[in-house]
Amino acid sequence: MRQFGVLGLAMLVALSANAADPKDATKATIDINNQVKEDLPFSDKKDFENAQKGFIAKQDVVTIKNEKGDVVWDLEAYKKYIGLDKPSPDTVNPSLWRNAQLNMINGLFEVTDGIYQVRGYDLSNITFIKGNTGWIVFDPLISQETAKAALDFINKELGERPVTGVFYSHSHIDHFGGVRGIVDEKDVTSGKVPIVASLGFTEHAVSENVIAGNAMGRRAVYMYGALLPRNEKGGVNGGLGQTTSTGVATMIKPTDIIKETGEERTIDGVKMVFQYTPGTEAPTEMNIWFPDKKALWMAENTTNTMHNILTLRGAQVRDALKWSSYLQETIDMWGDDVEVKFQSHHWPMWGQKDIVQYFKKQRDMYKYTHDQTVRLMNQGYIGSEISEMIEFPDEIGKSWSSRGYYGTLRHNSRAVYQRYMGWYNGNPSDLNNLPPADAAVKYVEYMGGEQEAIKKAQADFDKGNYRWVAEVLKHVVFANPESESGKALLADAYEQMGYQAESGPWRSVYLQGAYELRNGTPSAGGTTTASPDIIKNMPPEMLFDYLAVRILPEKAAGKAFAMNLNFTDLDEKYTLYVENSVLNHTKKLAEKPDVSLELTKAVLDDVQLGNITLEKAIADGTIKLDGDPNVLKDFVAMLDNFNFWFNIVTP
Repeated sequence: MRQFGVLGLAMLVALSANAADPKDATKATIDINNQVKEDLPFSDKKDFENAQKGFIAKQDVVTIKNEKGDVVWDLEAYKKYIGLDKPSPDTVNPSLWRNAQLNMINGLFEVTDGIYQVRGYDLSNITFIKGNTGWIVFDPLISQETAKAALDFINKELGERPVTGVFYSHSHIDHFGGVRGIVDEKDVTSGKVPIVASLGFTEHAVSENVIAGNAMGRRAVYMYGALLPRNEKGGVNGGLGQTTSTGVATMIKPTDIIKETGEERTIDGVKMVFQYTPGTEAPTEMNIWFPDKKALWMAENTTNTMHNILTLRGAQVRDALKWSSYLQETIDMWGDDVEVKFQSHHWPMWGQKDIVQYFKKQRDMYKYTHDQTVRLMNQGYIGSEISEMIEFPDEIGKSWSSRGYYGTLRHNSRAVYQRYMGWYNGNPSDLNNLPPADAAVKYVEYMGGEQEAIKKAQADFDKGNYRWVAEVLKHVVFANPESESGKALLADAYEQMGYQAESGPWRSVYLQGAYELRNGTPSAGGTTTASPDIIKNMPPEMLFDYLAVRILPEKAAGKAFAMNLNFTDLDEKYTLYVENSVLNHTKKLAEKPDVSLELTKAVLDDVQLGNITLEKAIADGTIKLDGDPNVLKDFVAMLDNFNFWFNIVTP
């Protein structure tokens, strides 16, 4: 799932206040950004018309706080410098600025009769469909605080109605995390309020954050620019929306599962037909057709931007070919009848012909990326070469909905290459190459030393060759992390690259890199990659896999033991084996384990959440232990703890 809620907004402001001042745009950056204005059809205002169509009301101030009074969402910070009447500053790519302006159009909107959206209350949209007796809610945002604020807002404007159903379009947290802000779990478990999702939702919603959660969370600081100031030299836009909320992310397990295309449901009088689209934007996802309204909800399978085939924070590579094939299926199923399409990000579109043309461009955007990458790959080009060569035809490339505000053609083409060919590019020198710090020392030596490298890099910086400056100076910094002049010039290069970036995440990555070069790697804050609801929904097997990646081989070396676990509330039993410095698990129980534990999954969850220590749980009998307690102590001692704030732009 996406890694959100990295830092509280109050901490962000405090850290940013002490940051080194960013620089102005250089002439080279200004010239490049001015050329964007010439190359793209900025006179086309259709998106602005669509983004404002159906407007009902908005709140003057959209600042949302948690129970402690901490701000978890603040659109006001962006209003200070982004507006429909404000031209793009020199420090922002004009195309990205346009996207930010569109995403700042916030409030309550009517999509079509009985379908409403609240936009601008999180990275994603929350959709309300009017049933016979209440609201059916689609994708309740990231945080329970923002979802509750949106529900309160629509109830105030259109009359209070209970929530009679909830839908999760897919397994990313900005599409389910706010659920406890709109519904009580008792109403779900009693059957009063169904929660509908597609096959595999719970497994995928939980799993993506667990195994690689720490690394993904750290890189998400870069992708979403968590520490960037909210101004024209800092965070401007996240591509899919302005940014991410930082409230409490929750989850309630679905009660109804969609398993195949063509399934139908009628909830609170609203009829729906489903298209099951696994392996597209998420491992499990679904589109929904409302035949009585001729309205099509596209989840996140189409948005008003190019999406990611591989996210910059890290994830499994998505299948661009499969993604495009499902969009063709969407056209085949409902293209003749659709009158309005809407989704979980951005703004809707109306008109059958326009919608079908839009679907075709979205389809072909992913298909072209796939086909042309594979063509060039089969000509012998590697990922970095392909990303320089591949270009969209104008029909796709100059369509606003195909622009790279979130994904980009450059890194998506590399992702397609990676999916087929992996990390190795075929060149023998790259099969066992030196790690960055070791290679950097030799690079700098061959370049004539640190000062000579910086001198030459400065000359290239003055010419606007920022990509090359970054390539050279990363070696200087990795060879000598104390090189203040090297870090300063590298930060300046990253900054200009950020100012030029059309992609919100690319901008954030460059500017976050510049921030950390100038101010050092942060040590405060962090991210909770597994919230209480995520942990509670982890099956034991997933927990064991997570524990296995924490094994310290030097502490496990030479150890061999078996540990039986009996989860009395699940009626499930497992044996954990440690041998060969590896942890394995099985349901075939060891007959003579070294230690046995009897406990409930709920108790284990409390131990993971820090609500109770393992020692106390054993002492008070909450966990019953039989056998050698030293084996359990040895096991706990061999588990590694991950440092969230590991270095990225320095070694």
